[in-house]
This record gives sequence, C-alpha cells and structure tokens, in this order.
Amino acid sequence: MRYLSIDIESTGLNEDCHIIEFAMVPFDTETKTIESSMARNFLVKCPPFEELRPRLDQWVFDNMSPMIKKAAEHGKPLDEFKKIMSDYVQSEEVKNYFGNKKIVLFGKSMNAIDLPFLNRDLGWNWMRQHFHFRVLDLSSACFAMMDLGLLPPGHDSGSTLMQFLGMGDVAHTALEDATNTAQMYIRLIEMFENRS
Repeated sequence: MRYLSIDIESTGLNEDCHIIEFAMVPFDTETKTIESSMARNFLVKCPPFEELRPRLDQWVFDNMSPMIKKAAEHGKPLDEFKKIMSDYVQSEEVKNYFGNKKIVLFGKSMNAIDLPFLNRDLGWNWMRQHFHFRVLDLSSACFAMMDLGLLPPGHDSGSTLMQFLGMGDVAHTALEDATNTAQMYIRLIEMFENRS
C-alpha cells in the first residue's frame, strides 16, 4: 500500500493554535521505500511571536520559539499553503505514484492533531476532494499491536516507539518527523511480517 506521511508543527495543541510547519513524504509498504525526492516541507505563516507568547504553553515556548518566529516572518500564508498542496496532489508525479486514486494520509497522532488543523485551515471539502476519508494513524496502530502482544505496553507515542526501534529521539521538525514515522511503520512491518 502507498501512503502520504504527513506531519505538522504547531504553536500548541489547543483549538486556536496555528500550524507553523508542514511536511509530507510518500512511502510504499510493499517495496518498503520512502520517496524522499517527492518530499516537501515549508513554514506556514502565523501571527507574530509576541502576540502568541502569552498563550504558549511552557514546552512550546522552550522548544518551538525559534520556529514560531521564523514562521511568522517567512511562512507561507494559508492561501499559498493551500495552493502548494493543490499543485502537489494534482501533479502528474503524485498522481502516477498513487495510481490516480485518492491519497491515504498517514501520520502519528494525526487524528488528534494534524487532521483537525488541516480540516480547519484547508477546508473539509478540500480535504475530502483530495484525500481518502480513511487514514492510517501510527499511534492507533500501535494500540492494536499492544493489544495483540506485539509491542510492550506504553509504546504508542513517537518517542517511545523510536527508542524501542533504536532510531534515536523525535526531532520535532515536520519533515524529519514525517520521514521517521514512515520509517517506524516500515520497521514494524518488517519485524512482524514473518511471524506465524
């Protein structure tokens, strides 16, 4: 199966928070390849840092302040973000890769974070026009693997799963996280595909 692994970085997890970085990279679970040449990432414009500062939680302030400042200054406005996305999913390269079918999105905790933000900023109808209504969320898949005894309890987050798979720490940059999430899923498939 082929998926588009996505990741966002944001000013927080609350409803009124802003996307500040977006990345996507296609991958294929049959060939176990990540199509890095088709990866894209960019900053998304947000309000100025000083305007956002009073509402930032401590972790975001400590870890994401430089990226927020960069996004506020150099990020793509939402209408340009939508145009970039439209051009990407309608490109011949992407259509050929996905067999001219609606793209199935893949990510880590995307049902809780990425999809609500994308539905809000790109529009529900736009999302349904370009992407399959079914998605694959790695965190949800990990819950199923824990229930089946394939993963130890507590391995549903990106950080614990990366440690378990010997992949280091979560980067908290959208492109590296989108790529690592795809790689984690491929590694899990490789670990379990030959079990009887």
